[in-house]
Amino acid sequence: MPDSPDSTSESETVPDSPTSANLPIAIRKGKRSCTYPISSFASYNHLSPQSCSFIASLDSITIPTNLHQALAHPGWCAAMKEEMMALDKAGTWNLVDLPPGKKAIGCKWVFAIKTKADGTLERLKARLVAKGYAQTYGVDYSETFSPVAKLSSVRLFISMAANYGWDLHQLDVKNAFLNGDLLEEVYMEQPPGFVAQGERGKVCHLQKSLYGLKQSPRAWFDRFSSVVKKFGLSQSKCDHSVFYQQTNAGMILLVVYVDDIVLTGSNALGISSLKAFLNSHFQTKDLGPLKYFLGIEVMRSRKGICLTQRKYVLDLLKETGKLGASPSNFPMIPNPLLDLDDRIPFDELPEEIRKKIDPEKIKPFAHPERYRRLIGKLNYLTVTRPDVTFPVSHLSQFMAAPTVAQWEALEHVLHYLKGSPGRGVLYTNHGHNKVECFCDADHAGSKATRRSTTGYCVFVGGNLVSWRSKKQDVVSKSSAEAEYRAMSQSVQEIVWIYQLMKEVGLATSLPAKLWCDNKAALHIASNSVFHERTKHIEIDCHFVRDKIKENFISTGHVRSSDQLGDLLTKALNGTRVEYLCNKLGLINIYAPT
Repeated sequence: MPDSPDSTSESETVPDSPTSANLPIAIRKGKRSCTYPISSFASYNHLSPQSCSFIASLDSITIPTNLHQALAHPGWCAAMKEEMMALDKAGTWNLVDLPPGKKAIGCKWVFAIKTKADGTLERLKARLVAKGYAQTYGVDYSETFSPVAKLSSVRLFISMAANYGWDLHQLDVKNAFLNGDLLEEVYMEQPPGFVAQGERGKVCHLQKSLYGLKQSPRAWFDRFSSVVKKFGLSQSKCDHSVFYQQTNAGMILLVVYVDDIVLTGSNALGISSLKAFLNSHFQTKDLGPLKYFLGIEVMRSRKGICLTQRKYVLDLLKETGKLGASPSNFPMIPNPLLDLDDRIPFDELPEEIRKKIDPEKIKPFAHPERYRRLIGKLNYLTVTRPDVTFPVSHLSQFMAAPTVAQWEALEHVLHYLKGSPGRGVLYTNHGHNKVECFCDADHAGSKATRRSTTGYCVFVGGNLVSWRSKKQDVVSKSSAEAEYRAMSQSVQEIVWIYQLMKEVGLATSLPAKLWCDNKAALHIASNSVFHERTKHIEIDCHFVRDKIKENFISTGHVRSSDQLGDLLTKALNGTRVEYLCNKLGLINIYAPT
């Protein structure tokens, strides 16, 4: 019996012949091996058995992309039924006829995988989410603002946990938004796949807040904060999603991001009491040590705590078809001509520019929605990847009408991620809580607007906790002015971090150190005399100089080769990127040996 097409080895091909001419090309050409398999860039040999179990659990089940896939899977179908029972038990809605003049918003199912503390699969979670974007202000909602924790706060407390050896705990509130009372009159269509028998045509008159409604986060947060304050915790004024308590028994820090709660501190007994107190008011689940938070994988060892988004990167590469792509060792081609667009006729461009670019590259990209979707996903990746912050920030400026060249630059970022999908930030014990910041600016980096780009990275206790790459609001007339504006924005971040640490009771010494590689900007900061070069930036000058006079910050000069903010202001080559990543404390625990 001849071999079937599936039995062909990777090195073999099916010869072309008259009888095989009508076969699909994939079968005629045979199986091909991937030139750049993902296994060459992500290895789990360095992980403990518990961490390997956790990673395998995250990768074992595929989240359905539509309702039909979910209903066809027994586990997801059971999860949807469980969610419907919980909604019914809470009295979330009443089925009524839609009143005249009213409209009903839609709803959809969202799916997630829940894991146990040891990383093994716990359950499949299905959540009904209202399409709140269809609500009308003043009709079915009014106030909506609800604070969520700044991710810089989360990284700061993880850094403190690494420095002091504190445990990190995670709690999950089941159906958190159902704890909020709904005051407005809101109608919603019946859940897809679960229309009540004999009630077709009726709508849900909501009695409780539901995920997706514009006012739901606010209602839930008001309820949660009032309960936490009853226990004795105080709400931070610097970050309203941070709660703290300082007693003789020790410290408790709580950070809440919607319904995900992270606890840490030196008061272990107080944390246990707080867990029991929260469970008495809400249906909470103790997830044990912090391992997976908002798509961020938290790995802890004797060396410290590592934050990565490995699964997020792999899922993104799979979604975009880049799992087998060739890797790159730098995220963006240095000095790309990406600011050009089709609004400028090619013939009107300078000759030196026309020689460097293909006119086809500045034509509009045919699928701008793909560009915007990818930008949104990459933006969230910058939570643990400062090495891609600049290219993502730069390319985000062209979402309205991206060009072919800009799309190719965005794809290049994916090729860079392919080379190190498991890279993340490492937090270790450096034995101090000092604050220092590196700030930099790329003068007139934008070819279109001639505005400069500010970049800064803030270290607390030797660990990277905050970074940013942003185009400046105004045009700077000189490199010194651009650098000085970067110093001003950096000092703002230092002030916020210091105030947060002081408020919750974390001691840090002053002055904080601010490093800059521009001597002219440093002279302006230390010179109290205004002159022609600085009179138009008087407010920035006063702010930075006042902080220097108060001994809040001290400035220092750093060589351009050691300027860590360089990674956040411009495109660099691979060697420079690797050097700065190492200096910033980025490691790849999944790197093959």
